[in-house]
Amino acid sequence: MTQHAPFDIFLVTAPGLEAMLCAELVEKGFAGPVAESGGVTIKGGWPDVWRANLDIRGASRVLARIGSFHAVHLSQLDKLARRFPWGEVLRPDVPVRVDASSKRSKIYHAGAAAQRIETAIREELGATISADAAVQVRARLEDNLCTLSIDTSGELLHKRGYKQAVAKAPIRETLAALFLRQCGYAGTEPVLDPMCGSGTFVVEAAEIAAGLAPGRAREFAFEQLVGFDQAAWDKMRIPREPRETDLRFYGSDRDAGAIRVARDNAERAGVSHLTQFQQCPVSELEVPDGPPGLVMINPPYGTRIGNKTALQGLYRGLGKTLMTRFAGWRVGLVTTEVSLAKATRLPFGAPGPYIDHGGLKVRLFRTEVLG
Repeated sequence: MTQHAPFDIFLVTAPGLEAMLCAELVEKGFAGPVAESGGVTIKGGWPDVWRANLDIRGASRVLARIGSFHAVHLSQLDKLARRFPWGEVLRPDVPVRVDASSKRSKIYHAGAAAQRIETAIREELGATISADAAVQVRARLEDNLCTLSIDTSGELLHKRGYKQAVAKAPIRETLAALFLRQCGYAGTEPVLDPMCGSGTFVVEAAEIAAGLAPGRAREFAFEQLVGFDQAAWDKMRIPREPRETDLRFYGSDRDAGAIRVARDNAERAGVSHLTQFQQCPVSELEVPDGPPGLVMINPPYGTRIGNKTALQGLYRGLGKTLMTRFAGWRVGLVTTEVSLAKATRLPFGAPGPYIDHGGLKVRLFRTEVLG
């Protein structure tokens, strides 16, 4: 792998949301994205890796595919791993960890495979192996082909760098961004979340409208790789002037603590001037002044907080408020149960695919414009 030849870059997302991530990559000017199970592949160079980490909202990691070879037993893996040109990508002075997986391969013991690759890196390159290293090599053994990738992100990309506190059962920013996209949100209408928790949907929507890069406030593992160009990265990351917008983004919650957290998060994200948060139960929710837009909600689920019977009433009340006061708005609702979505009596179309969210399977339910 040379520094200049294009290579495969794989952006990981929740299975079921690959098409949404693909659409985001097209919109942001990445060439020829191809959706695969669990993510999207693009071809490019290291500057594309940096820009994907900086600009893409829906990916949880960006993996750079650095090479592959066939191996059918551990001694062969050992030999080929020792011959691999690690020094083209990894620095000997930066600790590394290796993670391996195996599927339909004669080398079925992933732990033993990881160990061989770690030994090769330590003995041939001279790098330290550390379980908590920021730089991670991923080895995927599938049909006896060992594909090597570098996790260029480090911490998961939903960690935008501004959220210090979360309310109960938060939704990840990466999922929030893709659900907003699935609801047709493109930064040109207001968004309101009447059960906003720590404000994820509201802050994400405001950042999209302002054209702010999601990775602007954090560090990445690629900064510790060979060939990283600090000057080029600094130039790419020059803070952009936020787009001017008259739109506002609204969050409310019955919990005063959640509202405090949401305000703090919006402040740290630099969008407090675009957001309004208020403590109020759904029954007292009023439609804000200005144009209609999107109501986006991640309410409690039976498997998460509270029990299902009590929640039926909560969802019914939510639906009643939206139907009677929010004519002209669309609704996107994330929940685990069709029965809970139905309890709102909102005119939802067919639900989206099941998406893994913190070990639970959630789906997005959407309406057209409410009459």
